[in-house]
Amino acid sequence: MGKNKKKLRSKDWFAPKDEKMGFIHRSWMRNQGYPDDYFRDRPVIGICNTWSELTPCNGHFRELAEFVKRGVLEAGGFPLEFPVTSTGETMMRPTAMLFRNLASMDTEESIRANPLDGVVLLTGCDKTTPATLMGACSVDLPTIVVPGGPMLNGKFKGERIGSGTFFWSLKDKIHNEGFSPEEILEAEICSARSAGHCMTMGTASTMACMVEALGLTLPGAAAIPAVDSRKKVLAHLSGRRIVEMVSENLTLSKILTREAFENAIKINAAVGGSTNFIIHLLAIAGRIGVKLNLKDFDDLGSSIPLLVNLMPSGKYLMEDFFDAGGLPVVIQEMTKHLHNDAITANGRTIGENNIGVECYDPDVIAKIGEPFKDEAGIAVLFGNICKDGAVIKPSAASKELMVHEGRAVVFETVEDYHESIDDPDLEIDENCVIVLKGAGPVGYPGMAEVGNVDLPEKLLKKGVKDMVRISDARMSGTAFGTVILHISPESSIGGNLALVENGDKIFLDVPNRKLHVDIDDSELARRRKKWVAPKVHSDRGYVSLYTRTVQQAHLGADLDFLVGSSGSEVKRDVH
Repeated sequence: MGKNKKKLRSKDWFAPKDEKMGFIHRSWMRNQGYPDDYFRDRPVIGICNTWSELTPCNGHFRELAEFVKRGVLEAGGFPLEFPVTSTGETMMRPTAMLFRNLASMDTEESIRANPLDGVVLLTGCDKTTPATLMGACSVDLPTIVVPGGPMLNGKFKGERIGSGTFFWSLKDKIHNEGFSPEEILEAEICSARSAGHCMTMGTASTMACMVEALGLTLPGAAAIPAVDSRKKVLAHLSGRRIVEMVSENLTLSKILTREAFENAIKINAAVGGSTNFIIHLLAIAGRIGVKLNLKDFDDLGSSIPLLVNLMPSGKYLMEDFFDAGGLPVVIQEMTKHLHNDAITANGRTIGENNIGVECYDPDVIAKIGEPFKDEAGIAVLFGNICKDGAVIKPSAASKELMVHEGRAVVFETVEDYHESIDDPDLEIDENCVIVLKGAGPVGYPGMAEVGNVDLPEKLLKKGVKDMVRISDARMSGTAFGTVILHISPESSIGGNLALVENGDKIFLDVPNRKLHVDIDDSELARRRKKWVAPKVHSDRGYVSLYTRTVQQAHLGADLDFLVGSSGSEVKRDVH
């Protein structure tokens, strides 16, 4: 290890001026069997572990942490593993997003309060990546990310079955394809056949690509399957590298520049990443102090072509993406669009890291001159329904619905939707626009992934595959359809979405970035006078804190008092 450019932070605990305090800190740690030199000569590396049996995507992280420790020890560091709140997308109610900011607080304070010089973040399931990164950004120590990796490809009846993506077509398969209970059970088992997160380009895979694109992982980290031995090697090498990063004082703020964020936006478009990417990247930018706004995602990413043929925008899965060369191939193809001099966690630039990589399957990763789709990035819409913006993922939507006019069929809550959507007497046809309210950050609470609501059973039986759906909700990155999301301001705080009624005409014009309800301002004002805000979900605990302080979707849905940084200094000791 090279000479440290500044005093190790951990020395304030283990070698302080007040030897009495050093005695306390060292002596209690010694009950775990650490030798004396660990406290005297080594940088302390925190391994932030989001393992939990309630977070299936991260269920293999206890083993992964051991490989990180091996690398830290080899490089002369002192590894200390610590747990933080783990947010399991498939288990937590009402939505894991409600607890992203709580997990970020846990991460931030765990790092700041303890004698850590550098941090390794073990991340996997959707919210564990942005949550831990947001927390780490607010402390700003040298930090590297080890993504947990996707599951192996699902296989059902000889064909690929994508975790998540298959689920969203289940209602159609049951009603129109005659799926039996036995077939559903077999598909259920086949769709999750190994450790790891969803193997489509869902939010977990998008987050893995995001941190690699930002420069926070070693090259090639994003797509390595969870059970591939190369994932263990990556964890091992990341453990070595974080010790060097501490020596170099390569902090998060030196990597997470505006240029790094712009790279991530463009790369997300090229891989067909989740719309959830937007809300998480905005929150991360807010923590590290980089100016980023919703329109940047359209300005920078909407004209980028789709280079990756993965579900839900294509037909392949993450294992195929890795076998084809993974994200380094995409980054190399994107050279002319990127800031190639952006520094990364290994100390080299993103351009240097990805020179000369080879694509092994052009049916999975396309050349930029021959993309799978042109201009496939996120589109940001504005109009009288969404004054602060709304988003749509064109690569997962129906081309024929990009310009559409339809009658609003309104559901005030998701419970209202579930009660009514399959009512044979519901006045709805394929030209209507499904409007869901009460699903934003305050309204749900937590802004759940309910925006891609199923179509009515009677229309599915007619063979209808897609309809325009609008809401203040999010949707799973594994989902597809012509779905407008993240409407801001949300309905539950009085955004104009709250004023839309059954029968109103909705105009969608994605090419011109417009979403509009055919109501004049005087009628909106009349309706607003009659509008009554919904009752708060809770007046106690974290939910109360969240709903009182959460920002709107176009700002990243962070808690307002968490934006920015408190740094790493702790001025008072234990005694």
